[in-house]
Amino acid sequence: MEIITSISIWIIPSFILVILVMAAVRKIPAYDLFVEGGKEGVKTAFSLLPFLVGMIVAISILRSSGAMEAFVQLISPILSVFGIPSEVLPLALIRPISGTAALGMTTELISTYGPDSFIGRIASVMQGSTDTTLYIITVYFGAIGIKKIRYALKVGLLADLIAILSTIVLVKIMFG
Repeated sequence: MEIITSISIWIIPSFILVILVMAAVRKIPAYDLFVEGGKEGVKTAFSLLPFLVGMIVAISILRSSGAMEAFVQLISPILSVFGIPSEVLPLALIRPISGTAALGMTTELISTYGPDSFIGRIASVMQGSTDTTLYIITVYFGAIGIKKIRYALKVGLLADLIAILSTIVLVKIMFG
C-alpha cells in the first residue's frame, strides 16, 4: 500500500517534469502553449455557463414546485407491487439530469435509512451505475455545438433505465 501511495504522490510531478524535459529537448515553447491551453479552458468554461444555469433552474423548479413528490405519490402503488421502494424514485428521476442533485439525494437516503438498508444499497448502486445523460447532452453537446443529437438521448436514457432496473434486481438478489 505504501508503494501505491508513493507512486500516486509522485506520478503527476513526474509527468509534468517529463513534459518539460521533452519540450526543452524538442525546443517547443511549453509555457506559451500552456497559456494558450489555459485561454481555451476559460473560453470553454464560459461557453458552458448558460447550459449549467439552465439545468440548475430546471432542477430547482422541479423540486420546488412539488411536481416530483406528486409524481412519486401517484406512482408509488405500482412500485409497491414490484417491491420497489418509492423513496428511491426521485433519485432515479433526477440522476440522468444532475449528478450533484443525485449525490445529495443519495446522501440524504443513506443518512435517513442507513448504508446497509435496502434503500441505502439501492441508492448507492444506482448512484454508481447510472450516468447524468441529460446533463452530458445539454452541457457537452452544447459546448461543442452539436444540435442534432440523433440517437444519443434515446440510447442514454435507455441505458439509464436498464441500469436502474438492474440495480433493483441485483440488490434484491444479493441482499434480499
